[in-house]
Amino acid sequence: DEIVPKVIQGDIDIALVPANVASVLYNKTEGAVQVIDINTLGVLYIVENGETVNSVGDLKGQTIVTTGKGATPEYVLRYVLTENGVDPDSDVTIEYCSEALSKVQAGEATIAMLPQPFVTSAMSQVEGLRVALDMNEEWQKVAGSKLVTGVLVVRKDAVEADADRFTAFMDAYQ
Repeated sequence: DEIVPKVIQGDIDIALVPANVASVLYNKTEGAVQVIDINTLGVLYIVENGETVNSVGDLKGQTIVTTGKGATPEYVLRYVLTENGVDPDSDVTIEYCSEALSKVQAGEATIAMLPQPFVTSAMSQVEGLRVALDMNEEWQKVAGSKLVTGVLVVRKDAVEADADRFTAFMDAYQ
């Protein structure tokens, strides 16, 4: 929420952002902000405290808690469900909340979609919690590509104004 206006206004030249935010920046700046690197691939997982979910189809009739309404997690979950014949609006209950991890830890939810490193943290704190589905694998099955979740964006005018500085940054970044 703080980064987007600063990039648009030119206060920030380079930023690491979720992939969906990059598209917003590109469109709001009419192409003045562009993706220059993919830095994060599939970090989303369906975790379950139980043994009922072994495929996307097994999510029918279940409640899934997750963060990210209006962001990459929502888009990924809805797409993967739909492409597997599960209607995200009627076949499952998706509960978006900022405290998805806490709900799993408190036993208030048995199925959640979480990103790393929260998956590892939750599994070390909740006995019986397991990774039921790797959403990157599920995405690859239906989309035929890796799931891009994080990217590096740059303001084109900043690169043009000081190409040497940009090159030095990219060398250090690499």
